[in-house]
Amino acid sequence: MSASAPSTAASAKPSTTAAFLDRAGMLLILAALILVCSFAVPNFASPNNAESVLLAVSTVGIVATTMLFCLASGNFDLSVGTIIPAGGVLCALILRDTGNLPLAIAGSLGFGAIVGLINGVVVAKFKINPLITTLSTMMMVKGLAFAFADSRSIGISHDGILGLANAAFPVIHNDRGGILFQITAPVWICFGLFGLFGFLLQRTTFGRNTLAVGGNEEAARLAGIPVDRVKITIFVLQGAIAALAGTLLAARMGIGDPKVAPGIELSIISACVLGGVSLSGGIGRMSYVIAGVFIMGIVENAMNLLNIKHDYQYIVRGAILLSAVLFDRFRQNR
Repeated sequence: MSASAPSTAASAKPSTTAAFLDRAGMLLILAALILVCSFAVPNFASPNNAESVLLAVSTVGIVATTMLFCLASGNFDLSVGTIIPAGGVLCALILRDTGNLPLAIAGSLGFGAIVGLINGVVVAKFKINPLITTLSTMMMVKGLAFAFADSRSIGISHDGILGLANAAFPVIHNDRGGILFQITAPVWICFGLFGLFGFLLQRTTFGRNTLAVGGNEEAARLAGIPVDRVKITIFVLQGAIAALAGTLLAARMGIGDPKVAPGIELSIISACVLGGVSLSGGIGRMSYVIAGVFIMGIVENAMNLLNIKHDYQYIVRGAILLSAVLFDRFRQNR
């Protein structure tokens, strides 16, 4: 018995190559995808297109930073798909009526946090399935968004928030003085949140507790981890960050529109799962999310540049999500 135990442990330990592929495999696929698209897709490697890709993925990327925590804790949140437009509408409405930018942003984030608090309390305290809970709040928030806006778009004319959405640095000019490449504020905010929540997940007790709750909730509870508080905090953060993304999106568009970004919650969850965040909980890294967000964004951008019809784009997106889920199941059973 004593002689066979080390042998069994050694055989169960993943090889260095397997461990490297687990950690960096999707980043390698992302790098290969960029390389292939640069040669195969016209105008993909141009500065203007790179700028467009970064801006297009920023909304999904911002919300994916906290969706990572939801998935890693063994939960998920469908209500973000309606908190995003509702947050933008509420911000536009407060700006129209008061002209107070800090109040508008605080009102939008506070609304998102309250929806997240309701989700967290129902899931953690009443033990209701997160699918049913967030599906219910998703429909309620959608109704509120249309009620806030009276089913119409609300224009934004406040110079402060329009300037924030369009602020760009660094800006690279061409020989004729025109703008060759720029990174706008929403992209920088997305990068900042990648760093902040990546640090929280890997370097803090809150992050370790999140992974422990997702890995084995009962064991985490017996170990003294405040499971309910961890879940509620995650949902509150998720709601506030979704509202922030909605505020930035409304500022970019110049309107608060209750019909904007339909189905974005599936793109966010797809990006996380595609990158390697487990739907079963307990597994997740920010590098996984970054890879998934950019792979999804680049595939969609390449399909647009190749003029592929939207009908077929839906098929490709669905196939990517199904592949990611099957890969996740394969990895769990390995």
